[in-house]
Amino acid sequence: MSGFPQFDETDAQRELRDAVRRFLARACPPAVVRDALEGRVDQAKELWRGLAEMGCLGARIPEAFGGLGLGAAELGLIAHDLGRVLAPSPTLSTLYMSASLIEAAGSAAQKADLLAAIAQGRLRASVADIELDGRAGRQAVTARVVHGRLFGAKALVADGLAADRFLVLAREGKAPPSLFLVAGDAEGVSRTEVATIDPSRPYARLAFDGVIAEPLGAPGTGQALLERARDNAAVFVACEQVGGAERALELACDHARERFAFGRPIGSFQAVKHLLADMYASLAIARANVKRALWALDTNAPDVRQAAARAYLSASHAFRHCSADAIQVHGGAGFMWASDQHLFYRRAHLLSRALGAPQAWERRLIPAGRNAAAVAAQTDDEAAAAFRRSARDWIVANAPWPLKPAIDRSPPGALRLEGDRIAAQKAWQKKKYEGGWACLAWPQAYGGRGATPLERI
Repeated sequence: MSGFPQFDETDAQRELRDAVRRFLARACPPAVVRDALEGRVDQAKELWRGLAEMGCLGARIPEAFGGLGLGAAELGLIAHDLGRVLAPSPTLSTLYMSASLIEAAGSAAQKADLLAAIAQGRLRASVADIELDGRAGRQAVTARVVHGRLFGAKALVADGLAADRFLVLAREGKAPPSLFLVAGDAEGVSRTEVATIDPSRPYARLAFDGVIAEPLGAPGTGQALLERARDNAAVFVACEQVGGAERALELACDHARERFAFGRPIGSFQAVKHLLADMYASLAIARANVKRALWALDTNAPDVRQAAARAYLSASHAFRHCSADAIQVHGGAGFMWASDQHLFYRRAHLLSRALGAPQAWERRLIPAGRNAAAVAAQTDDEAAAAFRRSARDWIVANAPWPLKPAIDRSPPGALRLEGDRIAAQKAWQKKKYEGGWACLAWPQAYGGRGATPLERI
């Protein structure tokens, strides 16, 4: 038997999917999502309790700690259907991140206590690692643990209003950051709600003032543990995104069949057909990447980090695409509050940023310099190789490297520079023009480079 991934569902997996789908049809209709969105329920406690009773919360938790000990594929099936119904539950923070971290780094006592509580639905946990400066730019970890007490603040904590336990990234002495467990109801913990596009998955800002903190994992390993946990979480978030995109497309197709204009179903019009076909294509690409990533997790494949990035990026694109175009297919009705379409749009945009900016995930898929050079050496002819060298040499010599730290600290889509941002952008454009690297495709007579399509790539 080759090592090629086998993607067909087993009979047991199909039975699990059908059981979860039947349960969610009863327990999480759109009315429950709206109640959570509008603040009438606390993240659907009844739904969370029901998922625990079905064993969904302990699907991937080892049997020794009260779970079912199933694989990534099974939890992926559950996540997919939670995504279809836009479940207002803390799955990302509790199941995909916190449970993974506790299993990977917790002591025997911590695992026995916390993982069993998660599987039984008695504990909701969240990771608190992000800190922002006064201009909403991300900054290095400043939270401190002194003599077992935590001081500091964290921003954008997923499900931070409801979590019973927090896994906090903080420094102890001069060592690199470590993870610490903090009880949500401990004296010295304060929470403030943060407004987001999807209030059914609420975020919070936390402040810690001398809170008792219990170490989780070896000292100085916090960042590395979080990176591995995000890889794990990205795959299951992608499963939710695929489920949401799938349902948005189904609702759009149903509307296109039922809505008549000029005596015909609007689905018979070419413009609508193209919208639906493009949505399906995005969804198909995401499905393939997600299945590959689940296989990589289950088999501990060497490229699991890249597989997770591909799954998360393609599923984020598919969900945003399908949720936006589903509104378009529904026409004016799709923009109304009473329509369910905005629920999918909200969740799509929240999840696409829930694990960090897309640029960070894209960078994982860019090969290291020597690997890229090796690939180029096999495909470039002499002229292309010379052009590639000249482009790289010019960038190394002329790119605005002094601005890089500020660019890296800036929030996505909002460049934060100490000086005049517009002046800096104009100066960079002028330098590219003077070097012959502006408007590559334009003819040289009009100030461009007249570059070929290959050179532009």
